[in-house]
Parts: sequence; C-alpha cells; structure tokens
Amino acid sequence: MRNMHKLLVFAVFFVLAACTEDIIIDVEEGEPMIGVEASFTDEWKQHEAILSYSASFYNKDEIKMVSGATVYVTDGTDTVYYHEDMEQVGHYFTDFAAGKKNTVYRLCVEIPESDGTKHCLFSESLMPDNVESIDSLVIKYYNGENDSMPSTFFMDTVEWVYPYFQSLPDPSIIYMPMLSVNDSLVSNAFTQRMVIPVAGYAGYYINGPEMQVANKEIPVGYFLRSGLNDGDTIRADLYSITSDYLYYVYSLMASMGSNPMLGAPANVSTNIQPEGEGVGWFFTASTVSSRTVFRK
Repeated sequence: MRNMHKLLVFAVFFVLAACTEDIIIDVEEGEPMIGVEASFTDEWKQHEAILSYSASFYNKDEIKMVSGATVYVTDGTDTVYYHEDMEQVGHYFTDFAAGKKNTVYRLCVEIPESDGTKHCLFSESLMPDNVESIDSLVIKYYNGENDSMPSTFFMDTVEWVYPYFQSLPDPSIIYMPMLSVNDSLVSNAFTQRMVIPVAGYAGYYINGPEMQVANKEIPVGYFLRSGLNDGDTIRADLYSITSDYLYYVYSLMASMGSNPMLGAPANVSTNIQPEGEGVGWFFTASTVSSRTVFRK
C-alpha cells in the first residue's frame, strides 16, 4: 500500500510538470539608457566607475559595456579623471587619489556619439562625515534578546563581529560595514551587506555599557566558525553613507532576480541625471577601519 501511495504522488507530480509552459508577458520597453555605477571615497586608492547600456527585460545576451567615455569627478577646484581599463571594457579607474569629508563631488560622464556630439550625464553627492576611529573590534557570540535567523539556525556555530566606537550626534548618518578575512573582501555583494541603524543611538558609544545593559548591542556581520581558522585577520571597514544611497542598495536587493510572476519588477531609484537618460548611482563615502585576530 505504501508503494502505491508513492506511485500516486509521483504520477501527480509528473502530470503537473507536463502541464507547465513558459509564460511571456508583454513588458513595455523604454529607450536604452546608460547604466552608471561609480564611487569616490576618502580612501587613498584607485576609485572605479562602471558604464554599461541597459537591456530589454528578457535580454539574455551579454551586457554591452560603454567604451571611450570621458569620466571625471570634481569638487569645483580639483578634478580627478577615471581612465578606461584596457583589459575590462566599460571599467574606468582613477590614479591613486582620496576625497575629503563634508565635500560635494560632481561626477561627469561624456560619451561620444556617432554624429560627433556627446551624451553627457552627471550626478552630485556629499561625502558624509565619519567617526575618527573604531576603538576595537570584537568577535563573540550574539548578545541580545532580539535573536536573529543566522544565530537561531546555526546555533552556536556563528561568530559575530562587534565594533566599539563613539557615534556621531547626527542621526542621519548611516554606517555601512564591509568585512574582510585576511584582506579578502567577503561582503562585496549587496546581499551580504549590513548597516548599523544608529538613528536612535546617535551620540552613543556603540556597543558600550549602556547598550550592553539594555541588550541592544549591534553586530556588523557574522562568520560560520567552521569557515574561520585560528589566526585569521578580520577587518571591518566602516563606511559613512547617505540615506538615499542606502535606499538604493535596499531597492536593488529587493529587485534581484525579479520575475513578473514571483517578484516586483525593478524600478530602482537613481541619482544619475538627466532623468530618463541614465540609471544607477554615484556615491561618496568616508571610511575608518579596524582589525582583530580570530582565536578559537
């Protein structure tokens, strides 16, 4: 009888699978736009801008990149140019440079057209202020009454990363940490990023005694203990970002893998101008870093 039940279940699934077919929904397509992903921070490094052409909703071909553009960022006094990488079409890098906190930067992108004109895009961003330093970085168990899915699912196999620092009094400043193990970035993807929600803790010493007593400590990421080795160096880069860039990141995360039957189509926010000609984001950020060594 048990085998008969298994056979019936298999037959039902076979029939359901045989009845499926692709559903194509007519999606209204607009004019192709220029995709811009560019950043400029106060880190002494080569900053990157990525330019590409937008594609149709059902496009499965390789994304077409924008080559031959003139890209630069300026504060009205100093100008830093991005140069195209000859090995990566559409990827542009500056020479080593660093921006300044509390400064407005303007990104300009000029793309030559076949008729001799230039397609010009621009964006502006204020580089937010940041804390002077992170006093320490501690790896320990999750501490707080508001438990989280990772610690619940993995029980005691998770190590959480906690920074200790004096936050700025401005509640609009948002801290976005990027974690590295042995100088290898592990939180580059949008889905791996966390933020420190300090709106209600502006001016607090983050993860200090007041927050510990109230069980309100804030971790900035976690690692599976099985993925860490004794002596690994953990680094946290704490980026100070604007709230509109955070909204952009969240809108991207919500739209990843969009499907008209299973998710919301992506109408992602953008700060690229003129409106309707470009999509993406130019963001500025200031950063501080701290390191610690993991010991089992």
